[in-house]
Amino acid sequence: MQNFEFYNPTRIVFGQNTIEKLNSLIPKNAKVLITIGGGSVRKNGTLAEVQKALDGRHVEIFEGIEANPIFETLMKAVEKIRQENFDFILGVGGGSVMDGTKFIAGAVHCKDDPWKLVLDGGKDIQQIVPFGFVLTLPATGSEMNSNAVISRKTTEDKLPIKNELLYPVFSILDPTKTFSLPKKQVANGIIDAFVHTTEQYLTYPVNGSIQDRFAEGILLTLIEEGPKTYNNPEDYESRANFVWAATMALNGLIAAGVPEDWSTHMIGHELTILYGLDHGQTLAIVLPSLLEEMRQDKREKLLQYGKRVWGLTGYSDEKIIDEAISKTREFFESFGVKTYLHEYDIDNNAAEKVIEQLKRHHMTALGERKNITPDVSYRIVQASL
Repeated sequence: MQNFEFYNPTRIVFGQNTIEKLNSLIPKNAKVLITIGGGSVRKNGTLAEVQKALDGRHVEIFEGIEANPIFETLMKAVEKIRQENFDFILGVGGGSVMDGTKFIAGAVHCKDDPWKLVLDGGKDIQQIVPFGFVLTLPATGSEMNSNAVISRKTTEDKLPIKNELLYPVFSILDPTKTFSLPKKQVANGIIDAFVHTTEQYLTYPVNGSIQDRFAEGILLTLIEEGPKTYNNPEDYESRANFVWAATMALNGLIAAGVPEDWSTHMIGHELTILYGLDHGQTLAIVLPSLLEEMRQDKREKLLQYGKRVWGLTGYSDEKIIDEAISKTREFFESFGVKTYLHEYDIDNNAAEKVIEQLKRHHMTALGERKNITPDVSYRIVQASL
């Protein structure tokens, strides 16, 4: 196992009827800006429940954070906070609202161009406005980590940031608040959590036994509970297990002391910014092709994955790897998610365009061994056509 430091200060408040606990989680004298997305939290009553829990405080709402949070939109919230002196931000929504809120919190006190915070990967964030979350869409794990991904329309960028100051103070996870999600979003969320896990698991062995077993447990839970919660959204136990699996997939626990990949995400980000595909869709497209391309580098862990996660025994090693990759693709497709670019009417020039973007963003040495060069990325995207 590799050396590591593990730190996660976020308080998780999990279960039914937990929104009322906002009253004790946010200071009574706080001036609160609630950040939301397109308004679904209004329609399903979650926002009203949040406002009721915050009764007695000065509360305003900033609405309109996009599915891939846009810098230009987020800066409007930054200016509002600066001008009106809000001292707490509450994000109510899914991963995009949470990621956008993290950027907002970190940009308020920036004295330079806040876009530089994104270009520098978030490392220069020095001070934040405290923030917490009410989760309505399980997928990204943003509710319990210090990561975010921010896009900019004018430059066609979609870039990750990370800073220890960007851990939420708390996150409320009430699985019932996710019951009304469209099936498409549930499917994307299951895939996102699955690929978060494989990015930290399907690398090379370092005898991180605990981390491997945790990761395999998350993957098995998603395989078992994913179809249940997809088909029966109000099955509380299945939805609760999915919500917690998505959180555990990216809160730092399974990454402690093991190598990480993240090339599927980096390539996927470029497909989203170029073609407007959902994040989960891009991951379902890229991962199977990437595993095939990198099967020798990932050989030992792919065999372990095939045996422990998919129960593949009695085959040759090559057959186990073949079947593990095939079953991964089939799992994604079982939720109605397409796994090839041509199924989204994307032309054969996609590989060239993605490589141009990766080079522009200095993503030229990806993967756990830093050996996914632009040429390798090109082959991965070509295989995804």
